[in-house]
Amino acid sequence: MTAIGLWKIAAEQPGRKALVTPDGEEVGYGRLAADADRIGRGLQAMGLEPGDSIVLMLPNGADLLAAYFAALQTGLYVVTVNWHLVGAEVAYIVEDSGAGAFLAHERFAGAATEAAELAGLPGDRRFAVGEVPGFRPLAELGADEPVARPDVRTAGSPMLYTSGTTGRPKGVRRALTGADPDEVPVQSQGFFGIFGIQAFDGHVHLCGSPLYHTAVLNFVSISIQLGHPAVLMDRWDPERMLELIERHRVTHTHMVPTQFHRLLALPEDVRERYDVSSLRAAIHGAAPCPIEVKRRMLDWWGPVVIEYYAATEGGGTVMPAQEWLRKPGSVGQAWPGSVVKVLDDDGAELPPGEIGTVYMRMGTSRFEYHQDPEKTRGARVGDLFTLGDVGYLDDDGYLFLRDRKSDMIISGGVNIYPAEIENVLSIHPKVADIAVFGIPHQDWGEQVQAVVQPAAGCSGGAELAAELLEYATAKLAKFKLPRAIDFTAELPRDPNGKLYKRKLKEQYT
Repeated sequence: MTAIGLWKIAAEQPGRKALVTPDGEEVGYGRLAADADRIGRGLQAMGLEPGDSIVLMLPNGADLLAAYFAALQTGLYVVTVNWHLVGAEVAYIVEDSGAGAFLAHERFAGAATEAAELAGLPGDRRFAVGEVPGFRPLAELGADEPVARPDVRTAGSPMLYTSGTTGRPKGVRRALTGADPDEVPVQSQGFFGIFGIQAFDGHVHLCGSPLYHTAVLNFVSISIQLGHPAVLMDRWDPERMLELIERHRVTHTHMVPTQFHRLLALPEDVRERYDVSSLRAAIHGAAPCPIEVKRRMLDWWGPVVIEYYAATEGGGTVMPAQEWLRKPGSVGQAWPGSVVKVLDDDGAELPPGEIGTVYMRMGTSRFEYHQDPEKTRGARVGDLFTLGDVGYLDDDGYLFLRDRKSDMIISGGVNIYPAEIENVLSIHPKVADIAVFGIPHQDWGEQVQAVVQPAAGCSGGAELAAELLEYATAKLAKFKLPRAIDFTAELPRDPNGKLYKRKLKEQYT
């Protein structure tokens, strides 16, 4: 077989396995493509046109991927929303993205219903898997349409959300290409080639993280497009992962360092119980991996642990296991088609060994932060962009990161933006000033810490901390809540009002 892509494979081998759902059900290419066609025709019948958007609040499963591929073939932007968010946070994304339809799962019924109401989304544009008040069954979407491909077929795109200048997330939006959605983009094939993965080469992908993450969604969708079945987990568990690797002879997976830590914490007899010899590429990113943790994973799984540094916005580096052993701590060299440079504050390129801000570019790809031109401009120097990370290149072009974005917290591979938390708590009447930052955590990498300057006449302590956490719970997802709130008479600021967070963080390290 030479044809690649969901629909071409479905036409040639409809019974070929595309997915294994979290409950063990096998879904063939024919069924997945047919569901994507039905949903795509349903969205077009509602009046959605290329350039419009849909929002998905769904757990890992066949429904999410069918909706994703439906958007991908009808020119729509598809937003896979973090289902840990509370209703108000989801409503913001539904409104900001201009969603023409909202698909949710009954597991998240409370937040989904609240979000749809707050966003003012009409009832006929809400669809649910299971029972969600005010939502129509997803099975009804496109059910009255002819069984056929959508009338208008042009490539859509994911639009996943990252931080904005005000702490609000912003969608990373790329111009639609107008390409034939039956053709797998060369960039997708090239990206997998970086890790030694080719079409129809016997690979099996294991997905252990939520599909609302950019990389996770890319790895699963591209795997399917290249003829590799994807085994989906709903909630990650270390021993369950080992069991699935053995059962399905998994060859590649995408992970974060927290998962390595949890795997290594299993008793030795449990780790030795499972055969993981099928693994060819255990790819990790999203957060720094402690050197000792990575060494132990290499000792256990062999030279299959591949690191990369990249961004939703595009571009990055890759570090194969053998090269990492020569240069431990590096995140690798720029991958083919990507440019990585280290610049000073004036935008001048720095020589090897000198620390500055890391900038990247992927080919000629361009993007914008949806409805945030200030953030788009601020992240660029010429045709390069930055995440604000600090590091240096060595004489061989290997990138070493010395710091991450000055404020962003990475906990368990998930990005948490302090400004959003500060914005919520700063308006509480008993808070005069607040700083939120990450502090080291053995398991998660970092945890959220808050330091509050109480308002005049208020006393800091356990009672106020509990009150602030209760206040924030209604406005923020659980994973964003501070794990601890401490109090101080005055936060360290310079005469211009700039907060010295580093001084605060030093007290916790």
